[in-house]
Parts: sequence; structure tokens; C-alpha cells
Amino acid sequence: MPTVFLKDRALIRVSGADAEPFLQNLITTDIVSLAVDEARPGALLTPQGKILFDFMIMREDAGFLIETDESQRDALSKRLSMYKLRAAVDIAAAGEGISVIWDQPVEGGWKDSRFLKAGIALTRKPGNAGNDDPILYNSLRAANGVVVAGQDYPLQDAFPHDVLMDLNGGLSFKKGCYVGQEVVSRMQHRGTARRRVVTVTADGALPAPGSELTAAGKPVGTLGSVSGRIGLAIVRIDRAGEAMAAGTPILAGETPVTLALPAWSGLTFPASADEASA
Repeated sequence: MPTVFLKDRALIRVSGADAEPFLQNLITTDIVSLAVDEARPGALLTPQGKILFDFMIMREDAGFLIETDESQRDALSKRLSMYKLRAAVDIAAAGEGISVIWDQPVEGGWKDSRFLKAGIALTRKPGNAGNDDPILYNSLRAANGVVVAGQDYPLQDAFPHDVLMDLNGGLSFKKGCYVGQEVVSRMQHRGTARRRVVTVTADGALPAPGSELTAAGKPVGTLGSVSGRIGLAIVRIDRAGEAMAAGTPILAGETPVTLALPAWSGLTFPASADEASA
């Protein structure tokens, strides 16, 4: 029944009479449908549709809490303030550190919708509620295809589809316009998403994060978080699927690996370029 304290996470409080419409018209998440006990992923995009900041968002009595990496908090607060104009919204730092608790009943906090997709009840709570090894949480993320910016991909490099936001509740296609919405809607309707999150496993220890994944010497993706023999990567599933169908080994550096799409995603590897574009 692990409880892990993530000291590198930080909180922003967005409150005021206009907090909900302000965020609804700005970020990828549909917060109108956000339940009071739910933590949902989201992002603020560039106009070109790439992830400028990633976060979790939760309701609270005063408005909303946004949980992001500590290194992103000040820049994200500043960027949100740029869009504030005359809206009745207050944006302020709201503490550091988040505890994640799973495999046990928890009072209070918010259930992480990304893990619920995989059948895991994981609660996020502000503050330090335990001291289990963070490697336990990283292994859980790797096994279930849950990525975070900085560890698994660089900001301004990935589209929401690349990190499964179209499937984990972090990306709305119904709520109307927000920054970058036209690009991600076009990707959705044209079915052009080719990069996806996969779990990477090896018989022994994986190489360091940042190692290139290749098939027949051609790049497939880049290794992100690593926890022993399991890790995460964002890969071109068309290239990976073609290699797998042909029996071509996929390597992380020099280490043979197996790739798997998260079971909860419902995605499969295309076996050919024709299938990928179908």
C-alpha cells in the first residue's frame, strides 16, 4: 500500500468568479465536467498545438488547483496571467509537494483519472503523507503508460495525442475553442497521430533515459523514464509496428527491448504503412 511523496511537484491556485470560464477557454481539459474528487490531466498549448505546459487540475472550494512540475510553476503562472485581462481571476502559488497513494482506501484528495483508466485507484493529495521510494511510483507510471514532461518528453516537442491525452481525459473535442484547439482537432479527425506512449521492457536493466530506440538502424523513438527493466518512450507506432511485423529487433541503445501500448488505450501497432494511414 505505497505512499510516495513527490517533492518536485508544485501547486497553483486559480480562483475568483471567472475561474471556470477563464480556464475552460484556455486549456485542453473540459473542466465543466470535472468531478469534485477527480484529478484530470491537461495542458496549455502553443498556437501550433504542442504542449507548452502539462499539469493535473482539480476542483476545490475556492476554485481550482493546478499541479505541475516545480520547474514549470512560475512560468505557467506568468503565462496564465498573460491571458487574464479583465477576468475576475486570482492566480497564486499554493504550496509544494504532492503525495500519491494507491492500493488502499484514502480520505480526501483527488482520484487520478489517468490511472483509473487502467483500473488503479490512485489518490493525489497536497503535502507529505509518506516516504516510500519514488521508484515505486515511477514503475507504476511505466507499467501504465503515464508520462510527465521533463522526464519522458521535452516541452514544446509533443502534441497531446503523442502523450495519450486524447484517450486519458486530458483533451476535449466538444467544449469549443482553446489555444491550439484547431491543430489537435485536425489531428483527431484526420487520424494523423503516429507518435504514441509505449511501455518498454528488457530482460535486464534498460539503458539511461534519452537512449535512442532503433529498428534496423532507423530511429523509432527515445527512451524516457527508466525503472530497472521497465521504462516509457514515445515512439512512431507505424515504424515500430512494421518492424515488429517483420520480426526486426527493436533496440534501446544496444539492448533488445519489447514495446507495448497501454492496454487501457485500446490502441494497436499498425503492421504496415498502408494500415497506419488507413
